[in-house]
Amino acid sequence: MAAYLVALTGASGAVYGVRLVSEILKRGDDVEIIISPSGVLLLKEELGIEAGTDAAPAINAYIRNKWKTDLKGVLKNLPYDDLAAGAASGSSLKKTMIVAPCSMGTLARIAAGISGNLIERAADCVLKERGTLLLIPRETPLNTIHLENMLKLSRMGAVILPAMPAFYTHPKTIDEMVDFVAGKALDVLGIENSLYKRWKK
Repeated sequence: MAAYLVALTGASGAVYGVRLVSEILKRGDDVEIIISPSGVLLLKEELGIEAGTDAAPAINAYIRNKWKTDLKGVLKNLPYDDLAAGAASGSSLKKTMIVAPCSMGTLARIAAGISGNLIERAADCVLKERGTLLLIPRETPLNTIHLENMLKLSRMGAVILPAMPAFYTHPKTIDEMVDFVAGKALDVLGIENSLYKRWKK
């Protein structure tokens, strides 16, 4: 069983999810990944990744080329519409799930308990089993519905980590800004990392 479940949805910022996957695989943990149809489109539009029916090989190749990473863990693709997958059941003991990036539509459906696809059902299972659900929303500006849904999920125990890079690190590249958000997400998961410069006076 993979240690982590990562979902990519239709919000801009596919690189956040792929960067997190790269760091988790690098440390030797296995990852199961679910990509929504809109997420597949954004992988191609933003990163040039042709996901196809099995995104794992293309994502592995991108990670090796982009970050020169030795992948010790195994990446497995789970079909978006496979509600018979292990992750769709609380008995699978899937305790840690990251949705990065998380669209407002996905966030709203998770908050409402709707399980129309594997991303939503897996998130529902993680919440009901009191696991770690980390959502990285990428939207601006936020309307009242977005904020109310985030508050509702936070009260349920989910962690809301907006894609908001810091500037005290004086980032010089987009990669450094991505790494800040990915590093903060890894911190939430209890994974040691040095992706960003920590504040020191």
